[in-house]
Amino acid sequence: MRSVTSAAAALALVPVALGSGSTAHPAVAAPAGSAVVREQVAPGVVYEAFTVPTPQGSARVHVVTADLERPGVVADLLYPGAVAARKTVSRMGEEAGAAAAINGDFFNITEEHPGVQATGAASGPSVLNGRPLKGAVPEGQRFGRTRPLGGTDEDVFGVGVDGRARMDRLVLHGHIRTPQSELVLGGLNQYALPVDSIGAFTSQWGEVSRARAACGTDDDRAAPCTGDTYEVTVRHGRIATVSDAPGTGPIDPDTTVLLGREAGARALRGLAPGTPAAVDYRLASGSPVPFAFALGAYPLIRDHRLLPGLDDVTAEPRTAIGIGHGGHTLWLLSTDGRVGTSSGLTLGALAGVLHSLGCAEASYLDGGGSATIATRAPATGRAVVRNNLHHDQERPVPNGIAVFSARR
Repeated sequence: MRSVTSAAAALALVPVALGSGSTAHPAVAAPAGSAVVREQVAPGVVYEAFTVPTPQGSARVHVVTADLERPGVVADLLYPGAVAARKTVSRMGEEAGAAAAINGDFFNITEEHPGVQATGAASGPSVLNGRPLKGAVPEGQRFGRTRPLGGTDEDVFGVGVDGRARMDRLVLHGHIRTPQSELVLGGLNQYALPVDSIGAFTSQWGEVSRARAACGTDDDRAAPCTGDTYEVTVRHGRIATVSDAPGTGPIDPDTTVLLGREAGARALRGLAPGTPAAVDYRLASGSPVPFAFALGAYPLIRDHRLLPGLDDVTAEPRTAIGIGHGGHTLWLLSTDGRVGTSSGLTLGALAGVLHSLGCAEASYLDGGGSATIATRAPATGRAVVRNNLHHDQERPVPNGIAVFSARR
């Protein structure tokens, strides 16, 4: 096991390069006397807060460092119980008994289509308890689309079944097999399906209407909803019911709902009630080690190098996750919101801070009003939000990352 080095001390010793281009950028360091806070939250889990100056103004940064090699220290997905559901980070963390937690992926927070409900579902792929939870929406349907060059809608952060954290990509592979045909599955529990595709919805989707999945296009989230839809319910290996419109309400655990749009709808219309049907799917990564959990996250650093194309102009509240020591150290980072004197960070500055902490790999998560970091209060066991929130209100989110430490 390693002793956890102070994040503020690391910043004081190592300049933080702002940006990723060839232009020289000012350095950032934790200034002397900058109200550094350091607390042991639990065995192997340390919280720190410090201020860094940037060209946009001072940014208050909150970091939790977790040693995953220490017995009893693990990371996992925070999950509100359904894909199309939201809870606050502090509530999910407290209910799960987490030592620390941050918010996760960008999500369907607002809706451009009249009469269509925003689902609250996350944009990227995710894995829960080693099993596929949802696939990635098309790139044009994402919220928070600013990303580094080469990033995709399938990028994720997660921890493998070997206990090592890593960045990767998760690609959905799935089929619907009947005696007459084999159809490709284009989505899993997604608030937006690719044009001409078929998506599967399981009991993990929740109760929210599936109508949003047939709105927009692969390139334009605000494009009109299609009226060419068809929905098929598969129960106990057979087509049970069919409908011309997307449904709503809970889905039974033994049931899969297939929603087709355009060409996908036309293919499903050939399936009559009573027809045998089998639905299978998986999320494939570039590693032979399966994920224990994963969620959508955009890369900032790979192999100790800041990625090109990171914005150096727009400072916002940010949340990010960093990886070091061969996947055995995690840094959970969030900044203060748009209140007080904290400016937030540009993506270039965010990557610079993470690099100076020692991150070999790092990704950014949802920011703005969603940026939240919470830790467990040792005296009460209650979750306490550590950063100053946007408008002093904690926003409900669809997922997050939690760190747990067994009390020994």
